[in-house]
Amino acid sequence: MYHIEEYDYELPAELIAQEPAAKRDESRLLCAKRQTQEISDYRFFELPSLLKAGDLLVVNDARVVPARLYGHKETGGQVEILVVEHPVRPMNKGQDRRWCLVKASKRPKKGTSILFPDGLTGIVEGLGKDGQVLLRFEGERTLDYVLKKRGCLPLPPYIKRDNNDRRLEQDRQRYQTIFCRYWGAVAAPTAGLHFTYDLLEALQSRGVDIVRITLLVGQDTFRPVRVQDIREHSLGNESYVVGLDSAKAIQRAKVEGRRVIAVGTTVVRALETVFQKKGEIATDSGLTDLLIYPGFRFQVIDALLTNFHLPRSSLLFLVAAFAGIELTMRAYRWAVETRYRFYSYGDAMLIS
Repeated sequence: MYHIEEYDYELPAELIAQEPAAKRDESRLLCAKRQTQEISDYRFFELPSLLKAGDLLVVNDARVVPARLYGHKETGGQVEILVVEHPVRPMNKGQDRRWCLVKASKRPKKGTSILFPDGLTGIVEGLGKDGQVLLRFEGERTLDYVLKKRGCLPLPPYIKRDNNDRRLEQDRQRYQTIFCRYWGAVAAPTAGLHFTYDLLEALQSRGVDIVRITLLVGQDTFRPVRVQDIREHSLGNESYVVGLDSAKAIQRAKVEGRRVIAVGTTVVRALETVFQKKGEIATDSGLTDLLIYPGFRFQVIDALLTNFHLPRSSLLFLVAAFAGIELTMRAYRWAVETRYRFYSYGDAMLIS
């Protein structure tokens, strides 16, 4: 269960969703029950009928930063950057240093200036691993101002867009969840993309409670696994916050024996990290690099809502840890056979 080959599957390219469902909650929902090993098909708007009064949904309220920015070198060469660091506190002009992924004809050298819109300049101060470059940003406008005004959402590479794609404007809305509040993620917590305000009302009428936590999804979540033994893979640190009210609600649900249902793998990693640190769910913030794979002992979550993940990925390890590798891979095979849509804009799975 630790060999990377066990987490591979064949996925036809046409099943990789290139745009969201016409309406968020019209996506499909595959239900997999751990106790009975049953698999069944629904639509996401039917979620209230699959839950019960007293269930507690925990969602991630991270907001995706429009972190992709286009500029050029002084020599004229075009440059594209993805800003992968987004500090909580605003940086001062001229002292704003961020690690970025840079795409250019040649990797820029130290001292190179990159010119961006609104008079913003990025000066190369360091070269890191995996193609990262440390840029110092200077100008009349701050980097965050320019990102908000000019930046593009960093869609995953399997969602194909060009600069004139009519769907880019739609992406600005649909690649954010309706819960999004806290600026800093470089990818969406995609399990939350299926929720609508009407669905929230239906869940609350059902007696299902909803609380929010924050985990700012970082670039390393999607780092390719290059080891044969999945236990040797490492994740980068990601910031999380579990506020007091949410912590109390989750801890109370655990004490009362009510189900805690994580909306997405990001919620799982944040909550299980807090429990490992504190022995309970309490208010907490910090960094987590928790890698979850089969054999992990879950202490907090009782069910999981998640999208379908890439083969051989750390996210798939987590799903297999919760559902069991046999049920997970059988569910994925069923999803392929019955033409579910995969990845960020794709369909969802409820594991209970």
